[in-house]
Amino acid sequence: GEALEVNQEVNCVTDFIHGCEDQLQKLKKQKEKGLLYGIPISIKDHINCKGHISSGGMVKFLGQVKEEDSVIVQVLKHQGAIPFVKTNIPQTMINYDCSNLIFGQTLNPLNHQKSPGGSSGGEGALIAGGGSLLGIGSDVAGSIRLPSSFCGLCGLKPTGNRISPPGCSDSCFVLAVTGMLGPMARDVDSLALCMKALLCQEMFQLDPSVPPIPFNEEVRLRGAPM
Repeated sequence: GEALEVNQEVNCVTDFIHGCEDQLQKLKKQKEKGLLYGIPISIKDHINCKGHISSGGMVKFLGQVKEEDSVIVQVLKHQGAIPFVKTNIPQTMINYDCSNLIFGQTLNPLNHQKSPGGSSGGEGALIAGGGSLLGIGSDVAGSIRLPSSFCGLCGLKPTGNRISPPGCSDSCFVLAVTGMLGPMARDVDSLALCMKALLCQEMFQLDPSVPPIPFNEEVRLRGAPM
């Protein structure tokens, strides 16, 4: 409901992910509750979700419905999270704004005259507007960090190859800097919880190219402000 309201205001959602209710029922039957049990999570447009498109803001990808969830979505579900929406991006994602010819312009919920930043601008707008607690963006040259800054949120670009890539091989670019998926939320604790949940055995098994290094709580606690 919240996401719908925020979307009407700032145009940040590109798609609602179906089967959320079924997934919740499945989770309730599981003996082990994951670290993200029952948390609805928003997902940036280009991350593959089964039965949905990953448009990259480009018309040529509109007909290509994905047959599989990308590894990160599988791991989120394994940890009890419920991916519930896909969020807007600029066309090709190489832009610090958030607009494309398919879904239009996303506005900053704090000031409708301003951009939410990009390329994870839909995520920034939805979370800052109160429509999502936790989201997955991606960052090559600021695509998590900029919208987090513009929308007053916390965001993390993890070290390269720490998390399995989005699974959109046909619409990605070869870049000198490793693009990374990462969490966006309103506080650092949520980012830490998300990273801890993602860096699990399930991730390392599904994508053997990711180094099997679990989240180190000590490193975070040592990171006292200067």
